Amino acid sequence: MSRSGKVTVVGSGFYGSTTALRLAEYDIFETVVLTDIVEGKPEGLALDMNQSRSIEGFETKIIGATTTPEGAGYEATANSDVVVITAGLPRKPGMSRMDLIGVNAGIVRGVAENIAKHSPKAVIIVVSNPLDEMTALAQLATGFPQHQVMGQAGMLDTARFTNFVAEKLAVPVSSVKTLTLGSHGDTMVPVPSRCTVNGQALTSLLSEADINELVDRTRNGGAEVVALLKTGSAYYAPSAAAARMAKAVIEDSGEIMPVCAWVDGQYGISGVYLGVEAKIGRSGIVEVVETALTESEVAALKVAAEAVRIKQADVKDL
Repeated sequence: MSRSGKVTVVGSGFYGSTTALRLAEYDIFETVVLTDIVEGKPEGLALDMNQSRSIEGFETKIIGATTTPEGAGYEATANSDVVVITAGLPRKPGMSRMDLIGVNAGIVRGVAENIAKHSPKAVIIVVSNPLDEMTALAQLATGFPQHQVMGQAGMLDTARFTNFVAEKLAVPVSSVKTLTLGSHGDTMVPVPSRCTVNGQALTSLLSEADINELVDRTRNGGAEVVALLKTGSAYYAPSAAAARMAKAVIEDSGEIMPVCAWVDGQYGISGVYLGVEAKIGRSGIVEVVETALTESEVAALKVAAEAVRIKQADVKDL
């Protein structure tokens, strides 16, 4: 198997370490670098993961590197092709994603600036919360073109919506196609008009009330997990989403995915990072794909855009 490229995962908590292992097990990268500010933690995790290679049958090498907010240790990440930023505090029960904006802004800004110094051509995938705002901040802090910075949101929210529909109808998840757009938060826009089960419209299989219930559960999917865990937040599904995005970049796949991308005219919306469908390739966002939505779905998307635009305007000062 041909392996190429280098991917860095910043932050070795549950989310980051699981993402790093998923990326390594794809066995398509030459190197996966895992970093953290906790001394020895990324090195220890990398050693443990490398010792699983013969069992799981992958050759990708995992490197652990302790870093500091001042930039020490980032040499190990140099010339990365893709960087996944998971650094930041997770939610606790009762917290919204927006409750994290102040503390995580400082963390994400520092990470982004250090990544820009060492990997100026990297495609950045942001997963730190609040997602839409941290994606905008990462782009500002790196100074990268907007297409080079994206956020992981719609991939996760769509996966949650798909799972809930499959469970409701007792069908395989592979038979369900769903879509969520908008923000990764209160103004998330699940798109029932684009949802099918074995090719049948979801609206023909479930009542409006049932669909609305699944939409609400999707919108609060992260909070549901946080409330059950009591310490920490989701990481299995989120890491799967981030890893698939990184895979699409390094393979230059052209796959269309729901992600947080810079919108410039699509759906009548401009100048904001927002959850939309986009073609993913080696340069990051190849193009935002504008597809048919109902009038009410477009209206909800515009509401989401204005809600996140206000907060994204504020992050430049954080």
